[in-house]
Amino acid sequence: MSLQDRIISHFSDSIQTKQESMSSLCELIEFASQKIVESLVDDKKILACGNGGSAGDAQHFSSEMLNRFERERPALPAIALTSDILTITSIANDYHFDEVFTKQLRALGQPGDILLVYTSSGNSRNILSVVKAAHDKNVSVIALSGKDGGALASLLNETDIEIRVPSESTARIQEVHLLITHCLCDLIDQQLFGG
Repeated sequence: MSLQDRIISHFSDSIQTKQESMSSLCELIEFASQKIVESLVDDKKILACGNGGSAGDAQHFSSEMLNRFERERPALPAIALTSDILTITSIANDYHFDEVFTKQLRALGQPGDILLVYTSSGNSRNILSVVKAAHDKNVSVIALSGKDGGALASLLNETDIEIRVPSESTARIQEVHLLITHCLCDLIDQQLFGG
């Protein structure tokens, strides 16, 4: 297979995963956007987190909320729990890496807030830990996941939303997570500020 054939294969796989996701996830994405809007209207905030590329997704979402997506509008309250390297490294050093998001959520999360987690596997211990802490604080969870949902799937309760990308490929899952993030931002803006 030539290098260009490999490129074409990546594009084709990405398109196919996005088509499958479009067919199966539209309703969940809409519902998640409505839940976020309800929280924002109640003067609550969104706390986002993930590891690696998923940490980038969490920061991307937060920046789109705090600044703007595609239109001028007031800033919306969102915090990426992945952004403060001093806090993350001190928690990891003094306690354990499993606690890097949990300790932040315990300090910053309030009932009615939403925890938005990004995970391709659903098995990261720090993600599982922060979801448990969110439930303890009456913070609803929206999980962008993939593969079989991992251990996360069984932790989620009836008020949580899981948007699981139908793929086993981490790269394809993360590509769809970015598209879902953009959909959420657009739908939030549409519901709060109209056309």
